[in-house]
Amino acid sequence: MWIRGFSVLINGCILLALMSLISALEPELGSTRVVFQTNYGDIEFGFFPTVAPKTVDHIFKLVRLGGYNSNHFFRVDKGFVAQVADVMGGRSAPMNEEQRKEAEKTVVGEFSEVKHVRGILSMGRYNDPDSGSSSFSMLLGDAPHLDGKYAIFGRVTKGDDTLKKLEQLPTRTEGIFVMPTERITILSSYYYDTETENCEQDRSILKRKLAASAVEVERQRLKCFP
Repeated sequence: MWIRGFSVLINGCILLALMSLISALEPELGSTRVVFQTNYGDIEFGFFPTVAPKTVDHIFKLVRLGGYNSNHFFRVDKGFVAQVADVMGGRSAPMNEEQRKEAEKTVVGEFSEVKHVRGILSMGRYNDPDSGSSSFSMLLGDAPHLDGKYAIFGRVTKGDDTLKKLEQLPTRTEGIFVMPTERITILSSYYYDTETENCEQDRSILKRKLAASAVEVERQRLKCFP
C-alpha cells in the first residue's frame, strides 16, 4: 500500500514537471491580436501576458496610440530576425506628445524559459538588461543563443507568408546588422480581441478604413518627407 502511494506521488510529480515544461515552452496567448499592415503584406501577432506583463502593457499601449504607424523594419536577417525600429527614430511621421512620452519609457528585462523559435517576438535592448524600449524582433528561425537573454513577449499568429517575402528582399550589411536596401514600412496598425463575439464584420470595415488611411499617410509622407 505504501509502495503504491509512493508510486502515485512520483507519477504526480513527474506529471507536474512535464506540465511546467510544456507551459514554459508553449505559453498561452492572450486574446488580443495586433496587425501591422506593411507595404509587403499584413503580419498579425498576439501577446504572452503571463510571461512578460510589463513588456506587453508597454508595447500594446504604443500600438493603441498609433506609435508604430509609419515606422519600419530596419533589419531583416534571413533565418534569424526581422527587427522593428525604435519608434523614436524609425517613424517617418512626427510623434505627438502622448506617443513620445510612452516611447521614451524603458521596461525591465522580463527574461523567461520560453525559447527563441520562428515567429517569436523578442524585445531589442542595449547592454543594460532593462533598456528595452520599442524596438523588437520577429524571429525568422531558431536562435537558442538568445534564450534567457532577451525578453520574449508574444508570437506571430498570421503572416508568415509576409515574413518570407521580407526574407527574399535584397540586403546590405552595416556592422553586425543585415538591413534591407528598401524601406519596409508599417503603413498602419490595428488590434482586436479574439474573444469578442460578432465582430468579424466590424473588423472587416475597420481594416478597410485603416488601409485607406494608410494610403493617405504614405502619400503625405512622400509629399512632405521625400
